[in-house]
Amino acid sequence: MSVPPRAVQLNEANAFLKKHPEVLFVDLLIADMNGVVRGKRIERASLHKVYERGINLPASLFALDINGSTVESTGLGLDIGDADRVCFPIPNTLCNEPWQKRPTAQLLMTMHEMEGEPFFADPREVLRQVVAKFDELGLTICAAFEIEFYLIDQANVNGRPQPPLSPLSGKRPQSTQVYLIDDLDEYAECLQDILEGAKEQGIPADAIVKESAPAQFEVNLHHVADPIKACDHALLLKRLIKNIAYDHEMDTTFMAKPYPNQAGNGLHVHISILDKQGNNIFACDDPVQNDALRHAIGGVLETMPASMAFLCPNVNSYRRFGAQYYVPNSPCWGIDNRTVALRVPNDTADAVRIEHRVAGADANPYLLMSAVLAGVHHGLTNKIEPSAPVEGNSYEQNEQSLPNNLRDALRELDDSEVLARYIDPKYIDIFVACKESELAEFENSISDLEYNWYLHTV
Repeated sequence: MSVPPRAVQLNEANAFLKKHPEVLFVDLLIADMNGVVRGKRIERASLHKVYERGINLPASLFALDINGSTVESTGLGLDIGDADRVCFPIPNTLCNEPWQKRPTAQLLMTMHEMEGEPFFADPREVLRQVVAKFDELGLTICAAFEIEFYLIDQANVNGRPQPPLSPLSGKRPQSTQVYLIDDLDEYAECLQDILEGAKEQGIPADAIVKESAPAQFEVNLHHVADPIKACDHALLLKRLIKNIAYDHEMDTTFMAKPYPNQAGNGLHVHISILDKQGNNIFACDDPVQNDALRHAIGGVLETMPASMAFLCPNVNSYRRFGAQYYVPNSPCWGIDNRTVALRVPNDTADAVRIEHRVAGADANPYLLMSAVLAGVHHGLTNKIEPSAPVEGNSYEQNEQSLPNNLRDALRELDDSEVLARYIDPKYIDIFVACKESELAEFENSISDLEYNWYLHTV
């Protein structure tokens, strides 16, 4: 007789606590719509109860704006009495938090209805429903993220960020030297602790590179044959980076565009697909001749305008775009071309994949992945042919055509019949309601620039 799943999870808890008798607390983590990690902290003695019965959290957790306030127009707040749902542990996510002074572990959770069904508004469940469509075809998604971020000083200047002082030289970096090894040395202790902390937490971070702005870096995650797990890795890596940097008396930001005249932070995702025999269906010597690859690209390009609100979910997200910063603003593709939205890296034939280069680091990885995979599935099942691959500078060949502001992106999402076949329309309504609420609050504010321009001149 097979061991019941709950008993298997209890075995996981028992093994972890036995291995780590020093652990005093466990952080129970769940990501909201914005990818902000929320939850509860419990004492170690309560961990078994969590595995047996879960924990209750309000459904409104998935109707929070970026400031953590419930958006009542979603219907998940007062309309349902701010009622609870139950959250259960996600297997194989129990691990230590290496930055804590008091030994503490963490455990990812996912929300369910009280009767046991997954809760539709959990972004992890949104992605699971899209992945299920590939399961029906006998296909497995391989995925990996590249995450860009800035190290910033804990002290800002008039509310604005500034690069941190280098622990090595004591100076603030000003250069934009991309891939410069010396800049890695400036913050070597912090960056090395990030890689070591990732290893301790089972996050497959295999490289850090210097990006094209002062104290900006990129962490590359190794691909895994589970897109949901790839998103778990991205989510937990961001939390790890923030806390390790704080230990080194620095802050971090994944804001899409923290500095007006520097590159923004991107969140690139690499996708390949395995058949039932484990073969990459994109594998080929000439990507243009591979039907599956072309059709997948065609579907992602067709759905890209409607996906923009998931790829770039905040007002600030759209400040990141610009040719000089290698952020594509039109749906196009090319082979080993970093000016396009979908790049096919020019590696070995069996490693052919799609690199999606549009999203900002402020995107929720589960929603980003959901949108990309919806496009892939749409293209494969409808045999959608893309335009010809772009050679050379795509910015000179294609006019900007993707939504360039949050309001237009939300309209495209709300009107998309294709995405509504992959992502529950009820969830799209909740997402749009939250983002429209944020947008209204932003537009009701008056900036310093408006006062400088208009207060005494009109």
